[in-house]
Amino acid sequence: GEVLAGLILGPSVINFLNWPVFTDAHLGETITYLAEVGVLLLMFIAGLDLHLNDLIKTGKSAVLAGSLGFLLTMGMGYILASIFGYETGQALFIGLLLAPTSIGISAQTLMELNLLRCKVGTTLLGAAAIDDTLGVLGVSLFLALYFGGTSEGVTSVLFILLRMGLFLVFASVYGFWILPKAAQIIEKLQISQGLVAFTFISVLFYAWAAEALGQMAAIIGAFLAGLFFARCTCRDKIESGVSSIAYGIFVPIFFINVGLAANVRHITASGFVLLIGMVVVVLTSKLLGAGLGGRIGGMAAQESIQLGFGMIPRGEVVLIIAAVGLMEGLIDTIIFSTIVVLVILTSLITPPILQVVFSTSDPCD
Repeated sequence: GEVLAGLILGPSVINFLNWPVFTDAHLGETITYLAEVGVLLLMFIAGLDLHLNDLIKTGKSAVLAGSLGFLLTMGMGYILASIFGYETGQALFIGLLLAPTSIGISAQTLMELNLLRCKVGTTLLGAAAIDDTLGVLGVSLFLALYFGGTSEGVTSVLFILLRMGLFLVFASVYGFWILPKAAQIIEKLQISQGLVAFTFISVLFYAWAAEALGQMAAIIGAFLAGLFFARCTCRDKIESGVSSIAYGIFVPIFFINVGLAANVRHITASGFVLLIGMVVVVLTSKLLGAGLGGRIGGMAAQESIQLGFGMIPRGEVVLIIAAVGLMEGLIDTIIFSTIVVLVILTSLITPPILQVVFSTSDPCD
């Protein structure tokens, strides 16, 4: 509903941001920043609803599902773009663009169905985190090699891997030993909503550190912050305070902004055919790749199918990569609008699909 509201309010229908009554040139930019806060808080709450032990138990299935789903989608996306006449570099970038999964959409749906902490839910979040990390790393590798030359590109990638490793070590040390103790101390101080303020700042800090220091998506940092705060004795107070801010203000803005970013009027006849091809690629590659990965990892057949469907939605990471591609001249505005519509379509079809596939069994059994 929120995505559709954004689509109606955006340039596809009434284009309210350009009405004369709104004279601020920075309005669209401001909404985008608020939306980014929304997705960070959404990922923090998703991490907060998990226990690290639950996530570790799904490690094998999550790694296989995330990796196979990513590779199959990238390969099929590359073939699709090549069929439509894009040169090798552009086709590979489009394949990379289609691969990352939106953790936010599936996490939101599973939270509303009270299924996030079930085996499929924890595996899904782990697989999506791996999927997104591979996407960010893949794009970093592609840009380094495409624009910097092979020798400089390899050096750049090794440096990025080193930074990712150092960030994860730092985030884990701080999250395991310092963060819970700091939260307990702040909870006892006579400060109005001090615990919520400390949590909010920590989420932003982790998100910034993941991107600026670790060369990873900011949402990965927010998700990690949630995992570490879940170990605090004051976890319930944190969840109550942050959820009110997130679901009352920022998360709806995130979903609405997805619709605002699209302009379906830019999609030509060939773009529409390409959109259909992208939808087919995303549906089949994630269902087969992630589902097969889950099956090899020891999940039951029905759980693997549920996992595969949960990996379908495209979202914030795809939009970020698309924006980079547009800025670097790797894709044009038609491809960008097509990608945004793909994000909307997969965001809309995934929740009802998940409701159906999870209704046939008790995944928490």
